[in-house]
Amino acid sequence: QVRLVESGGGLVQAGGSLRLSCAASGRSISSYTMGWFRQAPGKEREFVAAINWSGDRTFYADSVKGRFTISMDYAKNTVYLQMNSLKPMDTAIYYCAADEDIATLRDNSHEYDYWGQGTQVTVSS
Repeated sequence: QVRLVESGGGLVQAGGSLRLSCAASGRSISSYTMGWFRQAPGKEREFVAAINWSGDRTFYADSVKGRFTISMDYAKNTVYLQMNSLKPMDTAIYYCAADEDIATLRDNSHEYDYWGQGTQVTVSS
């Protein structure tokens, strides 16, 4: 079982950048497909990005493609989400998640097995 802790959220102006970190403990991130999701007030949790266990395949929501990058650092057992050209619509709590099925990259939150507590990202206009 893996424990996930997100950090790096904050307040940023539109057009700015943030890098979120998801530090894993208890098991290596190479044992999972790793994903980022977000949830804005009054909305359902939505998929942002995913990366496979070996780090050579990624999958992005259309709304963030070209602006966000997901990556992994095995030495630090950490997953990152680099967010550039941020927009007010990106404001949400961002969650890191781990999926024990390493065969596919999935965008359905119900398929992920472990979750962090979330980190708030607020983008002002």
